[in-house]
Amino acid sequence: MDILKQIGELLLSSIPTIILLLIVWIAYRNIVQRKLERVLGERHRRTEGAIQEAQSEIAKAEARTAEYEQRLREARAHVYQTQEARRRRLMEERSAALAEARQQADERVKRAGADLRKDVEEAKVGLGHQAEALASEIIHSILKPLAATESR
Repeated sequence: MDILKQIGELLLSSIPTIILLLIVWIAYRNIVQRKLERVLGERHRRTEGAIQEAQSEIAKAEARTAEYEQRLREARAHVYQTQEARRRRLMEERSAALAEARQQADERVKRAGADLRKDVEEAKVGLGHQAEALASEIIHSILKPLAATESR
């Protein structure tokens, strides 16, 4: 029983310590812990807000990048189409110039052929006249001495 009495006295003497410990714990909860939780909660909200804002900015930047890349692709396609149209136009002009040059060359060849045929015909006619004149002259030169011997 002595032990029970000692335990009883020990418990009785520890009651003020337990009460003080409870007062300190309640004061800590009211003064420090709630303010600390509030500050930590605010910090967490701000951190989360900053993270969300950063993610939002990243999404906007990615959207602007995609838009820029799309515009760049469109500009490149436009430049390519312009170059292709210019190349086609130049090829058409070149083809037209070649066709015109061929046509002019064909006309020159035809005119040259016609001129050559005309020159050949004129040469034949001229040679025919010359041949007749030479034949007349030859006949005349052969017959003249014969006619002179006959008249004697």
